[in-house]
Amino acid sequence: MSAAVTVERVVTERGELVLRRHGDHHEIISNGVFLMDTRAGESERLLVRAALGAVPPGARLLIGGLGVGFSLAEAVRSATPAEIVVVEIEPTLVTWHRTHLASVSGNALADPRVRVVTADLVRWLRTTDETFEAICLDTDNGPDWTVFAGNAALYDETGATLLRDRLTDGGVLTVWSAATAPDYVERLRAAIGPVTTYRVEVARGEPDVVYLARRVDNPSAASRPSLADDLPGSTLPQVEPDRLAGGAHPEQVPHSGDAPVRGT
Repeated sequence: MSAAVTVERVVTERGELVLRRHGDHHEIISNGVFLMDTRAGESERLLVRAALGAVPPGARLLIGGLGVGFSLAEAVRSATPAEIVVVEIEPTLVTWHRTHLASVSGNALADPRVRVVTADLVRWLRTTDETFEAICLDTDNGPDWTVFAGNAALYDETGATLLRDRLTDGGVLTVWSAATAPDYVERLRAAIGPVTTYRVEVARGEPDVVYLARRVDNPSAASRPSLADDLPGSTLPQVEPDRLAGGAHPEQVPHSGDAPVRGT
């Protein structure tokens, strides 16, 4: 096996960020800790497919966290979104996506529908008045395992309400997680509305998880668990199974590599 080669090393406000190439793949290392790589991406694509399958054409889509570009690549492949806003805190990562990582996302940043906002996602959500039919969060390893301490504010009761306020009526929020987070599901149900759980099997460890919550007028009245949380083989009504990775059911999508770790 070939050794990893450092492509670029940058010191940012958040510490050292390193881009490495290992064979045909790239890896991102933050302050000596592995964050993410380009080896898999099935669950990150599902994050976007499930959201866009639940909204009408012409939707505005917000992606929180650029990562290695799997989610953005999936978004630009779809004709559904009229506008795609990506909020990414790290300018260096945006630059890498215009250079070293452009091939991973198919040069998605060049799509005219894409607008990149270089900002802290929590702060941006608190100050913007923009609303979206779909919001996809790919910022952390999940609600219980954030990359930066400040990101925890996305996942508490106040954060769930903040995200609800950025959704249009009937809009959907999808959240990526490296493990199940039952307490977070209850917060989503209480603040936003019904929640559907999608599981993506990985080679080792727990499945990756994608949560989808739809905004309703009275979340507490619609807080009963979705059947998709309990029954294998179920799908969201608007999501076509053959649009999912490998044509498999979302709770059984095969994943060829380790669950990536990300941050924004």
